[in-house]
Amino acid sequence: MTQVHPSAILDGEITLADDASIGPGCVLTGPITIDSATKLIGNVYLQGPLTIGPNNVIYPFTCLGFAPQHIKFDLATPGRGLAIGASNTFREHVTVHRAFTDEGPTSIGDRNYFMANSHVGHDSHIGNDCTLVNAALVGGHVTIEDKVLMGGGSGVHQFCRVGTGAMFAGITATTNDVLPWFMHTANNICGALNLVGLRRNGFTREQIDEVRWVYRTVCRSGLTQPKILEQLQQRADSPVIADYVRFLELSKRPICTARGKAARGTD
Repeated sequence: MTQVHPSAILDGEITLADDASIGPGCVLTGPITIDSATKLIGNVYLQGPLTIGPNNVIYPFTCLGFAPQHIKFDLATPGRGLAIGASNTFREHVTVHRAFTDEGPTSIGDRNYFMANSHVGHDSHIGNDCTLVNAALVGGHVTIEDKVLMGGGSGVHQFCRVGTGAMFAGITATTNDVLPWFMHTANNICGALNLVGLRRNGFTREQIDEVRWVYRTVCRSGLTQPKILEQLQQRADSPVIADYVRFLELSKRPICTARGKAARGTD
């Protein structure tokens, strides 16, 4: 049976699963759909269009689905909203904004952990199994792939992309794309590989050696971004390297290297 505390305010078209739980002081403004076993602990603020999958836990003073922080956005426009998957945890004061464009909703995948005061901007897309530590900041139109860890106070500039398994040191920020399994160790610098993450995710020694080769090619060679892509394409028969080719072919921004100077898109 759905549990809705008497002090909660539900306004508009709201659909709740039978075993959803809405705690005291929550304010929901529809259209909102909440799936089974999702729990709003209390004083949670939701604004539609918003869909929330099963088994999410949302802590007090989290705000989901509110208007983008964009001076040109009409606050009365519902837009494409926000879509949240399953089994995510949103700790205190997390904010995730709904989409500004009509290309699709801001989206959150499954099994992500958003620690206190972390933020995801409008039109961004978070994959699965990511962790955003306290006060981590994701700008608008950002794509974060799976299994990314962002340290406390780290940030990703708008329109950037972060590859699977990348890891950010605390209090660092990028204005460039960060390749899969790279460690972002200082502003716009990838000074190492996430070797622990590679091993925990079942990469063999041979596959890790391939990732090391990619890192050397990207971060130590001094090649431009097109030349880096050419080098990787020559070994794209490897699924590991093919994933880096995929990422680079989609990149519209420079990529982070270990030199503090991004590899750029021109020769």
